[in-house]
Amino acid sequence: MPAIKSLEELKRVREEALAKKQLKATPGNVQVIVAMGTCGIAAGARDTMKSVLNFIEAENLSGVTVTQTGCMGMCEQEPIIQVVMGDQPKVTYGKVNAEVAAQIMKQHVQGGSPLKDHVLPI
Repeated sequence: MPAIKSLEELKRVREEALAKKQLKATPGNVQVIVAMGTCGIAAGARDTMKSVLNFIEAENLSGVTVTQTGCMGMCEQEPIIQVVMGDQPKVTYGKVNAEVAAQIMKQHVQGGSPLKDHVLPI
């Protein structure tokens, strides 16, 4: 990030950061984070990501943001997905293949109830 050179620029950056934070905390907004580190990719995270994106497209969901992150430090549990819904605590799922990803999207993201079988105790 380039150096901030004026007070106005600092205020603008602060406002953008606050807007992003507010967007994440707004009820009805969902963030799905897919771990795409080397270990995750080797375990099949690309197929997991495709399944999430295909579900969103097929169901025409809005208010769902899909992002990717690097290694989450739990390589034995890869592929890993985190679901953040509004201001609720995030839920982390492990060993998420394409079929499980579709179940998570249907039951948790659409239905609002976490899929207990694959939740990691974090």
